[in-house]
Amino acid sequence: MVFKHQSFHEHPPTVENEFPPAAALEGAVSDALAAAGGIDATGVHVIAEGSTIMLTGSVMSEPEVARAEEVARSVAGVSNVRNDIKSGRIA
Repeated sequence: MVFKHQSFHEHPPTVENEFPPAAALEGAVSDALAAAGGIDATGVHVIAEGSTIMLTGSVMSEPEVARAEEVARSVAGVSNVRNDIKSGRIA
């Protein structure tokens, strides 16, 4: 068996941006929500558009909606939060 290095038109592949800033920010907010007390964020989705975070999905109660926004705003790099989370988990 012969091992051949990856190439694209005989040039090695290049990765311009393996972890774009939006993905890193989404990950940071998701991690913060998962670690935060006072919220079950399993039904919350995080989308970054620049430094603006959009929260969607559902939680069980109104205090969890407010807590999710509070946690998202506390993450470094977040300038604005658009909170579209609904309370009352949808089955």
